[in-house]
Amino acid sequence: MNPFDSGAIIIDDTTLRDGEQTAGVVFSPEEKLAIARLLDAVGVQEIECGIPAMGPEEQASVRALVELGLAARLITWNRAVVDDIRASLAAGVTAVDISLSVSDIHIRHKLGRDRGWVREQLKTALGFAKDHDLYVSVGGEDASRADPEFLAELMALAGERGADRFRFCDTLGVLDPFTTYDRIRFLRESVPALDLEVHTHNDLGMATANAVAGIRAGARFVNTTVNGLGERAGNAALEEVVMALKHACGIDPGIDTRRFVELSQLVGRASCRPVPEWKAVVGERVFAHESGLHADGVLKHPGNYEGFDPAEVGLDRQIVLGKHSGRHGLRHRLAALGIALPAGEEQSFMELVRARSQVLKRQLSDGDLLDLLVEAHYAA
Repeated sequence: MNPFDSGAIIIDDTTLRDGEQTAGVVFSPEEKLAIARLLDAVGVQEIECGIPAMGPEEQASVRALVELGLAARLITWNRAVVDDIRASLAAGVTAVDISLSVSDIHIRHKLGRDRGWVREQLKTALGFAKDHDLYVSVGGEDASRADPEFLAELMALAGERGADRFRFCDTLGVLDPFTTYDRIRFLRESVPALDLEVHTHNDLGMATANAVAGIRAGARFVNTTVNGLGERAGNAALEEVVMALKHACGIDPGIDTRRFVELSQLVGRASCRPVPEWKAVVGERVFAHESGLHADGVLKHPGNYEGFDPAEVGLDRQIVLGKHSGRHGLRHRLAALGIALPAGEEQSFMELVRARSQVLKRQLSDGDLLDLLVEAHYAA
């Protein structure tokens, strides 16, 4: 079944476009191919893969991606300018996003134009794209600060002239989930015949929440980037959006999440932006348990303190020994090393573990633990 025709939620990952627009990030041609292959392998349905109007080098990069023959649809970003669309055609893609500023702030202070000019620009660019049989997403830049009635008018105009969907962009990341829901719901009800896409930024730390709110309000397409790369504070993170849809909303977008850590680390290396240990969903320590209460609970039944199985994203559970550890966690870690202390010695040794952790200001490694055992033995 074709997911584009089924009404399913579609992930449009823009790591190779908006992600690479992160200040200072540059992907090599080989890295772009590797990232695209893995995005395709995990089941991402659409990949926004570049900006061909940047020049021959970018066009060659996009064409190399086209030649991979991926299952994912490749889409490029373009200004609502005929020459930009020609560059995308030359790169071999069959789908384009044509972006135009839709807020009065941008129309007046960026373009020096008026709303009538925006309407005519949309007609011209969209008409050229459809004359060349392209799939078209009309991107509303700064839609979150635009007049909702004007947005609905542009959506209706786009739909009448053959657009396939409309991208609502919270370009500056200024919305909250409640307002996002209301804006998308208004557009969904105003122009029900045209699919909606939501594109969110993380300037206020709400990109994932806003993306999910947009889907709940009726958007069918959602833009993501691996690790939340993107302009300024970044975009909605692929791994966060997918897992939030699955576990908070009961919506399965059909992505193989078991390779998320592999994908995250690949993009982290290619972007020279290492993945923080505490990064939601894919950080190496998001399933690390130190507190005695939590470690005991998760050892008895993982669902006590884990919202989903770490293996679902390619991680492992870790029982950490530190200042807040308890006897059950200690017993578990020692058992993994093939060591069992007499029950009467566990508490005293636990106190040594806590004290050593405070001196080191970190958790104890296996080596630290073995050294402490030796010291305790000799001290006795």
